[in-house]
Amino acid sequence: MDSHTILYGVIGDPIRHSRSPVMLGRAFQESGVNGAYGAFHVTPERLGDAIRGIRALGFRGLNVTIPHKIEVMAYLDEIDESAKAIGAVNTIVNDGGRLTGFNTDGIGYVRSLKEEAEPDLSGKRIVVLGAGGAARGIVWALLRESPAEVLIANRTDARADELATAFESGGRLKSVPWHLLTEACGAADIVINTTSVGMSPQTEAVPADPSWLRPGAVASDLIYNPLTTAFLHGAERRGCRIHGGLGMFVYQGAYAFEYWTGRPAPAAAMREAVLASFSETAKV
Repeated sequence: MDSHTILYGVIGDPIRHSRSPVMLGRAFQESGVNGAYGAFHVTPERLGDAIRGIRALGFRGLNVTIPHKIEVMAYLDEIDESAKAIGAVNTIVNDGGRLTGFNTDGIGYVRSLKEEAEPDLSGKRIVVLGAGGAARGIVWALLRESPAEVLIANRTDARADELATAFESGGRLKSVPWHLLTEACGAADIVINTTSVGMSPQTEAVPADPSWLRPGAVASDLIYNPLTTAFLHGAERRGCRIHGGLGMFVYQGAYAFEYWTGRPAPAAAMREAVLASFSETAKV
């Protein structure tokens, strides 16, 4: 670092599990960008202070993760049209003190799902577990792929109902009561966990019973730490195809990098850096 280093970071609660500093650090290195990227633990009551801080310190960009993706919008100067439609922000760009919020979660997730598990999402029946900020971005992107239906399930049914009415979907987006989730999962082509259930260090937890899925369906999890969650392990034993969160994590970061720098993101190197970081952790 020197006096010309441009600052970036990620905020969340919790945040110690994040591989974003490793991944974006590698991206800056590969692209010759004089940038430094840190992870900052920000609790909900300090969110406003954090955003004022990055504005005052001249951070060029910020990633936003659980649980701040919705609440952070109140502290920004402008919201990109897609993020406004989604109702959640995961990337902030600072242009001379003016903060603009974007959402790269949905486009990053769908790109990964299509490349790694299911190339054609048209006509598919999809169940989404969770109704938070990440779910909103993913649902918005999924609807653009012409699925037969997208069902939202959340332990608090009212939150699922709210998300189900958030987008114009031609009747394809609906909520399903949690007590009917077993039946919904059994009929689905793809079941997606958008919650933090199963994330390190609580790696034995599952958002839903994998035995509810039908063999041959796709089980997908946004979590990338661990690379294969207990939910995915169980689904694989059930005979499902599985899709982890690493690809989404890499691509949402790649899109953010491009917003910040105007340069193509070195996505392959970013993925390599994240995988290497897990190998190093395993050796400790």
